[in-house]
Amino acid sequence: MRHIVFYFSFLCLFFVGFSSFGQSRKALENKRKKLKNEIKQVNTLLIKTEKKKSNALDDLKDLSQKINVRERLIETIELEAKVLSKEIKSNEKQLKEYNNQLKKLKKEYADMVVKTHKSKSQQSKTMFLLSSESFYQAYKRIKYMQQYSDYRKKQGEEIIIKTKEKEKLNDSLIQRKKSKELLITDEKDQKDQIESDKKNQEKLVSKIKKQEKKYKRDLQKKLKEEKRINARIDKLIRSAIARANKNKKNNKKKSSSASFVLNAAEKKLLANFEQNKGSLPWPVNGIITRKFGVQPHPTFPGIKVNSPGLHITTKSNTNAQSIFNGKVLVIQTNLGGKKAVLIQHGDYISAYNNLEKIYVKKGDVIKTGDKLGKVFTDKISGKTKLVFALYKNIVRLNPAHWIRSK
Repeated sequence: MRHIVFYFSFLCLFFVGFSSFGQSRKALENKRKKLKNEIKQVNTLLIKTEKKKSNALDDLKDLSQKINVRERLIETIELEAKVLSKEIKSNEKQLKEYNNQLKKLKKEYADMVVKTHKSKSQQSKTMFLLSSESFYQAYKRIKYMQQYSDYRKKQGEEIIIKTKEKEKLNDSLIQRKKSKELLITDEKDQKDQIESDKKNQEKLVSKIKKQEKKYKRDLQKKLKEEKRINARIDKLIRSAIARANKNKKNNKKKSSSASFVLNAAEKKLLANFEQNKGSLPWPVNGIITRKFGVQPHPTFPGIKVNSPGLHITTKSNTNAQSIFNGKVLVIQTNLGGKKAVLIQHGDYISAYNNLEKIYVKKGDVIKTGDKLGKVFTDKISGKTKLVFALYKNIVRLNPAHWIRSK
């Protein structure tokens, strides 16, 4: 009986340990799959786009992003391999314990069988009972024979259970060893590819250095234009807030352009919007190629890039979709005919910039997922990019904190 209690306690501890291993490895496995998918997107949306004219600075940025993702993938593979190694080590230890227990059980069972055989050869059960000195002794002998028979049966059943568990653990061990071998092969492939990418990266850096002044001049011109567009959007938001407040009845802040005066319905919409922080849908399906906020330029030290939102690169002919219910607040047209749509959600504003076509008009009531416009595809670079920004009144927010993480 003591063996059975020990056995089930042992099993419980084993499965608890196995579960903690499994959860950790499952998370790493999912992360590995996501990173591989991200590499595919980088290749499709950035590296393999049809370009009329190559720009070494852009090519370097794209390649650096690909290298960064691949480095994270290698790191994830290494972590997953370590977890697998721990699982294998744990399984081998459990298997050794199972073998020892099974050996012990079989010996005890064999001894019991021998003892039973000897007992049968010495005297029959009937004679064993008839030789009892009293009825009580006979009763005790009957109970003893039943208990002995039950114990023998349980020993046999326990051997069967142990044997099956051993086979299961063996299969699990073999599978984990195969999984580790595949991970090692995958890691080697990724390292080979990253070496190739880094060689191409060095070539692009060398090319840029030869024409550094030109690339810097073009970059600063581009950043200056972005700054001008962002300033214009900020001004339009202030004007829109002041205009919306002016039209509100019983408004004590008619001259304010810093924050919306909300009615009951708008306050409810605002509360719903805030409740969905971190789970809002992406405006387009793609990859983030520039993050929110001020950041150093990856190639030129001393030059800083200020991004009011996320640059999301997507497929050509993609439509930008509203991330939440709201109302079209502003439609803006910039140089080159590129457009922006601003949607009001209470006192939050989502902005969809770099559109070539618009499907909505000012004042339209919008639902989550409604198509707002077609994202512009640059004919030179071949890339399709949405600039997605988020504001609370006039304050810029990081949209990455509001949309779902991939």
